[in-house]
Amino acid sequence: MADLHFPRATRAHAERRHALAPEADDAFRAFSKTVFAEGALDSRTKQIIAVAVAHVTQCPWCIENHVKGAQRAGATPEEIMEAIWVAAEMRAGAAFAHSLKALDVMDDDASK
Repeated sequence: MADLHFPRATRAHAERRHALAPEADDAFRAFSKTVFAEGALDSRTKQIIAVAVAHVTQCPWCIENHVKGAQRAGATPEEIMEAIWVAAEMRAGAAFAHSLKALDVMDDDASK
């Protein structure tokens, strides 16, 4: 799928990023490998969580990679979509919760 707004990652990109900051690049790759390794959570669950988070952070590359990762780990389309709906509710819920700030500001302004 071509996307005019987001460039496709290439080997050249990866090599240049590594050449510019090899220690940070190596550390990030090791961190990522550690985070997604089997642990208290299995890799399928971790990938489903990553799909949800990718939608909240709105990272198109993360969405693509983690949907594929979730599928490879055995997640069903229904599980992936349900995770996306959980992410949507959390994002909407945060806006709803932060309305308290607006209410306080409106109350402060009304008392002046």
